[in-house]
Amino acid sequence: MAVLYAQNDAFSTSETGTFQQTAKDQGLNVLTVQKFLTTDSDFTTQVTAVLNADVDLVIVSGLANDGGNLVKQLRQLGYKGSIIGGNGLNTSNMFPVCQQYCDGIIIAQAYSPAQPSANNQLFVKEYSAQYKKAPPQFAAQAFTAVQVYVDALKVIDRKKKMAEWELSDLRVELNTQILAGKYNTPLGVISFDKEGELQQKDFYVAQIKMKDAKTGTFVFLK
Repeated sequence: MAVLYAQNDAFSTSETGTFQQTAKDQGLNVLTVQKFLTTDSDFTTQVTAVLNADVDLVIVSGLANDGGNLVKQLRQLGYKGSIIGGNGLNTSNMFPVCQQYCDGIIIAQAYSPAQPSANNQLFVKEYSAQYKKAPPQFAAQAFTAVQVYVDALKVIDRKKKMAEWELSDLRVELNTQILAGKYNTPLGVISFDKEGELQQKDFYVAQIKMKDAKTGTFVFLK
């Protein structure tokens, strides 16, 4: 396999570390690691290295524009293997960039509109009515963040009315309550460990299917 990442983007450099370690843990051979910048548009050097390594799998950590152009050039120059995209490619904004060459990219997602809970189905209904499309992952995560705060504040308000709290004390109490709670959200049931790291049960794998040169969708794989 080959790994490519945007070296000037903090999230991409962190993410590629996880990708590379996991690949080694799974017994995969990382034959080449290539760096690029989020401002790059010509990826000839990186693509040539990938083709020369004769790999079966490419993992890309970048953003929509650079990642989309990288994928496009990989396909145009003859790479035919599988491509996994990191979280920066988890957006429909890349569809008009790599166009038909986006087809087949595999991306892990923390959310699916098909998640069966009543909470999520209500969220999907309301979001779709307003925006005329199913909610993407980032919309569901943003909604979940607000929900967690609201749910925690409701618990605190039952202990003592919100207006009676000193702001500094309320912040401490809110942090404590968020960490102690369990939340039924569009992402499924979530909670937090004592350091504040998210504990989430449900994750998904999606594959991009392009409808035409500029529009596509994420199809969830079983």
